[in-house]
Amino acid sequence: MQVKPNARVAFQGERGAFSEEAAVKLLGGKIELVPRPTFEAAFAAIDDGRADYILAPIENSLAGSVHRSFDLLVDSELSILAEEIIPIAHNLIGVPGAKFEDIAVVESHPVALAQCEKFFSGHPRLKRIATEDTAGSVRDVIRAGDKSRAAIAGKLAAKIYGGAILREHLEDNSENYTRFLLLANTSSDDARASSSGKGDKLSLVFQLDHRPGALFHALEPFARRNVNLMKIESRPVHGQPWQYRFYLDLQASRSDPEVAAALAELEKLVVGLRILGSYPAAAPASGTHS
Repeated sequence: MQVKPNARVAFQGERGAFSEEAAVKLLGGKIELVPRPTFEAAFAAIDDGRADYILAPIENSLAGSVHRSFDLLVDSELSILAEEIIPIAHNLIGVPGAKFEDIAVVESHPVALAQCEKFFSGHPRLKRIATEDTAGSVRDVIRAGDKSRAAIAGKLAAKIYGGAILREHLEDNSENYTRFLLLANTSSDDARASSSGKGDKLSLVFQLDHRPGALFHALEPFARRNVNLMKIESRPVHGQPWQYRFYLDLQASRSDPEVAAALAELEKLVVGLRILGSYPAAAPASGTHS
C-alpha cells in the first residue's frame, strides 16, 4: 500500500501501541502517527481534519473480533483500503532499575492481561489492574517511577517510554496475531482506486429479513460459484432490537464477473447491502515473534 509522504494515520491508543507497529509495517516509517484516546476519537479523526487514514484492529486470533471497530466501521462512511496482520508478543515492562521481585502490580489492557493467564497463575502475588491500552500503561508506569508497578505491552512501548523489559513472551499462546484494517473516506481518491482495483479480498455487510432460510439464500450465490467465505460475523443493529447485520469477508475480486454476478443476486435478497472494501489480503502471519 502506497500513501503520500507524511500521511497522517490515526489509531486508538498511545504511541507504542500494537496499532502503531502495524501502521509502520504496512505504510513505512515516514507516516505521521496520530494517537487517539478512544476508538470513537480514532474513527472521527478524518472528519475532524486530524488524519488522512485510520488504522483499526478488527480481530485477534485468540480473543476474536474487536466489536467496537466493527460497529464503528459499519456506521461510518469509511472504506477498507488494505489490511495488515502482526504477531502479538507481550512483555513485562517496569521502571529502569526495577527487578522482577519488586513488582506487586501489573497494568495493561484487559485483553492483554487475559492472554497472560499462565504467567499470573504462576505468580499469584501479582495484582492485575485493567487500563485503557497497553502502551498507555507503560507510559503511566514509567512516569510514576514506582518500581513496584509494571505493565504488559510490546517492545516498542518499552523503547518509546524508556522502560525496562523484565520478562518476555508472557502470552499463553505463541500463535497470537491481530488483524488491522486501513480505512479512508469512501469518497476519497484512495477508496475509489481501491474499489476499482484487483484486490483478492472483499468485505461487505447487509441485513436480513426474519424468515426461514434467509441467511442460507444470501450465501448461496457465492457457494454456487465456489467463492470462499473467510469470515462471517453478526452484530446487533443499534436501535432495532433483535435485528442483526451480517459482516462477510470473501476470498474474491470485485473485478471477477462471477463475483459481480453473485453480488447482484445478493442485493436482491438482503437489506442495505454495502461493500466495505475490495483490497489485497495480507500475507499469512508466521515466523518468530519479536
